[in-house]
Amino acid sequence: MTPTIQGAVKSLGYAAGSLLTVTSLSVEDVAAILAATDRIERMADAERVRLLAGRRIALLFYESSTRTRTSFELAAKSLGAITTLVSDKSSSIEKGESLKDTGLTLRALGAECIILRHANSGAPYLLAKSTGLPVLNAGDGMHEHPSQALLDLRTILVRVPGLNAGRIDEKTLAGVTVVITGDILHSRVARSNAMLLPRLGARVLLCGPKELLPESALGLGAGVEIERDFDKALKQAQVAMMLRIQRERLAGLELDLGDYIARYQLNEERLAACAPGALVMHPGPMIRGLEISGEVADGPNSAIEEQVRHGLSVRTALLVRALSTGGFESVTV
Repeated sequence: MTPTIQGAVKSLGYAAGSLLTVTSLSVEDVAAILAATDRIERMADAERVRLLAGRRIALLFYESSTRTRTSFELAAKSLGAITTLVSDKSSSIEKGESLKDTGLTLRALGAECIILRHANSGAPYLLAKSTGLPVLNAGDGMHEHPSQALLDLRTILVRVPGLNAGRIDEKTLAGVTVVITGDILHSRVARSNAMLLPRLGARVLLCGPKELLPESALGLGAGVEIERDFDKALKQAQVAMMLRIQRERLAGLELDLGDYIARYQLNEERLAACAPGALVMHPGPMIRGLEISGEVADGPNSAIEEQVRHGLSVRTALLVRALSTGGFESVTV
């Protein structure tokens, strides 16, 4: 963290090293995180495992997760940390224990950092404030998913031709248009990406029907626009990021899935006609045959599995940032 950001976090009662929102990261912070990711990735296993040897990390998940939970757990273990998983289905949470009391219990048991996924927007702020521990937001309601935006950025830097992954500044993504399509309204991934990528020079086009993308969906900022016509958006795209239709959040919305597939599904024909060179991304979980066809998901344009691998690497850096007393400067190769 830069001194200014670190001071701001402390003044709000959050431990240095917490990552609750991408807006707390300066461009310099983003550059430091990605540089540390590269250094840690190049380390020998025997060296990496000493970085957080014996440190205690709790994974507190109130929602189901495969990629995020597993990658944070594997990242922690690769650094030598001790992890414990607490879910709402196998703990006193099921009996009605509050988030605050669960966090205080984990702190009393020796947890030094908590990774939280919660259905309520803002929950990581409450946990960080009440425990004083570094908290990493692994997704809170319809609010944010900061580590996903960072791993998506790293994937774009590695895969889009002409970008300099070693130079992170306000112009790094200049000339890159990222089209994010799908359930924007309910997507914390879309929100974090729309907050982060334009600060590095990207143009973000949000695409979807009004039911899933109202004009006020994200409080559009500089560099973020709405385009309803998916084909028109794709023709401008260097990156096509597809989102799952979140059926569990669609109560009360009138959405014709057949019409949605016809207008917004990324399939081979549409990709070939509109954006044959575009990088295809998806944060998962993915519903093949709805927002994306299996042929595109498995095709040469797809970086979906690479996103998962970058997620593991980026999350090692975030854990070191949260817990390493020497900071990133102590991570050398």
